[in-house]
Amino acid sequence: MSEETPGFDEKPEVPVDGTPDEPKAADSAKEEAAAPAGDAAQDVALLAQLDQARTALSERTADLQRLQAEYQNYRRRVERDRITVKEIAVASLLTELLPTLDDIGRAREHGELVGGFKSVAESLETVAAKMGLQQFGKEGEPFDPTIHEALMHSYAPDVTETTCVAILQPGYRIGERTIRPARVAVAEPQPGAAPKSSGSDAAVAEGEAPEGLDADAPDEG
Repeated sequence: MSEETPGFDEKPEVPVDGTPDEPKAADSAKEEAAAPAGDAAQDVALLAQLDQARTALSERTADLQRLQAEYQNYRRRVERDRITVKEIAVASLLTELLPTLDDIGRAREHGELVGGFKSVAESLETVAAKMGLQQFGKEGEPFDPTIHEALMHSYAPDVTETTCVAILQPGYRIGERTIRPARVAVAEPQPGAAPKSSGSDAAVAEGEAPEGLDADAPDEG
């Protein structure tokens, strides 16, 4: 009989790494099952971040477009105001020169615009024209209260409407802006005057037969 060594029992064999095979396989299965769920959650989180980025981009784009439109409007306002200020300044300067231009015009009418005075006067008129000053007002044109100022009034049989018959002071404008109306004498049609008629109408009115017809000739049946 063989003797057994007391205190030593036989134990099952254990793998070298110290872990049983079955628990290790169970843990691997759990990890494989949890992997798809983790990937899905990560995809949802990425999609949410992408939506937030797109929303932020749209908001920033709208802000940029609004700022660009406001800047363009600001530039247009500044340019419009600059032009307006320039026109006001030029109009103010030229308004102060109008009496001098009137004197030049009267001197020209009386034949006194000669010598060096003529050269200076013409240079001044040229500069004023380059700055946009335009003269208006002519005899015979219809009276327009928006650009004419009537200083004298009369009646005339040879006019059919209120007409400027004399220009006392020419008017001046800059572009479409009138800085001084033309001061004129106007004439209106004679009250009660009949309009002129043609010779044939007048002859018929006086009972005269038109040329080529005999007033005493009987009507043809």
